[in-house]
Amino acid sequence: MKAMSFSPANHCNLKLQKNPIKQPILANPTHFSSHQNQKPSNKKHQFPSFSIKASKTPQTPLTKNPGTPPLVVVGSANADIYVEIDRLPKEGETISAKTGQTLAGGKGANQAACGARLSYPTYFVGQVGEDAHGRLITEALKNGGVNLDCVRNLSDAPTGHAVVMLQPDGQNSIIIVGGANMSCWPEKLSDEDLEVVRKAGVVLLQREIPDLVNIQVAKAARSAGVPVILDAGGMDAPMPPELLNAVDIFSPNESELARLTRMSTESFEQIGQAVVKCHKMGVKQVLVKLGAKGSALFVEGEKPIKQPIISAARVLDTTGAGDTFTAAFAVALVEGKTKEECMRFAAAAASLCVQVKGAIPSMPDRPSVLHLLQTV
Repeated sequence: MKAMSFSPANHCNLKLQKNPIKQPILANPTHFSSHQNQKPSNKKHQFPSFSIKASKTPQTPLTKNPGTPPLVVVGSANADIYVEIDRLPKEGETISAKTGQTLAGGKGANQAACGARLSYPTYFVGQVGEDAHGRLITEALKNGGVNLDCVRNLSDAPTGHAVVMLQPDGQNSIIIVGGANMSCWPEKLSDEDLEVVRKAGVVLLQREIPDLVNIQVAKAARSAGVPVILDAGGMDAPMPPELLNAVDIFSPNESELARLTRMSTESFEQIGQAVVKCHKMGVKQVLVKLGAKGSALFVEGEKPIKQPIISAARVLDTTGAGDTFTAAFAVALVEGKTKEECMRFAAAAASLCVQVKGAIPSMPDRPSVLHLLQTV
C-alpha cells in the first residue's frame, strides 16, 4: 500500500461520540498477589494491581485513583467477518465455509478492549463509519468499559472490515479493507485528541491507520514524556524513520520483523541480527512476538529477555492474540512492573485469548490472568 497524503479538501464530516462511557467499577477492590501469606493492604485501590513473582528489588505500591494516567490506544476499528473453513481455497477455487459471523475487531479496538478488560482506564481514538458495522464496534467497546470520547463517526467512509479465514487448528488468514481507518483523517490532529495523548500513561499505536497520524501522535506523546509502543501489524509498506525515531518500544512478530529488515528470522540468532538493524533504524527496544516460541524483548546494549508461551488448554482462534499480548504488556508496564513481569503477564493474557473464538470476545479479564499466573 502506498503512503497516503491528506488534504482539507477531503471535507469529511467528523462527529465526536457523545455517548457517556462508564468505566468498570470494582465494588471491592483487591490487591492480587501470588504470595499466599501476604498481609492485606490498608490502602484503597480503584483498580487492582498484581504481583507475578517476588522481585529482588522493592516495588513501589501502585495506587489506582480517578487521576490515573490512562492507556490511550490510537488505531483501527474493524468489523471482523469470520468464516470457518477446513482449508484455504486454491487459486480459482470456490469453497464453502462451515459457519460465518461478524464480530467487532481491528488491532486498535482489540488493544483498547483488552486494556479495559484488564481493569485499566482506557481511551480509544479512532474512526468508524455511520453504519451497522460502526455501531457494532462502538457498542462492543462501550460495553467493555472503553472511553469513546475521541471516536469519530464518518458519513463519507464505511467502517473498516476484515475477512478472517479461520482453520481447524486455530490459525487464521486475514484480508483487511481499511475504510474509515485509512480515510478522511485530518491533515493535522485536533488539540483535543493530542491532549488525551499527552495526559496518557502509555500510548499504543499500530499500522492500520495512516503513518501521518501515528507520527503526530508519537511526537506529541514523546514531547510529554509518555512512552509509546508501536505494534508493527498492519500495512505492508516501508516504516518511516520519523515514526520509528518517535517510539519507545517497537513490537513486530517474526514475519513483520523479516519484512521490515529484509532479513531472515527463522532462528533466534537471525532474529537478534534483524533486531540490531532495528536499533540502527532508531528504535532502542524491540519486543518480538514469536508465536508458539513465546516472545523476546531486545533492549539495545542489554541481554535479551526471553518469555516462553504459557500453554493453552486448547487453541480455538489465534486472532487477537498478538493484540492481547501487546496491550497486556502495556498495562503491566504503566503499572510499574519489571520488564520480565510485563512479559509474563502478557504471555498469560495471550494464552487465555486463544482459547476463545473472536478477537474482542476473547480478551481475558484481570482475575483470570492472575489466576493463571498463580497456577503455572
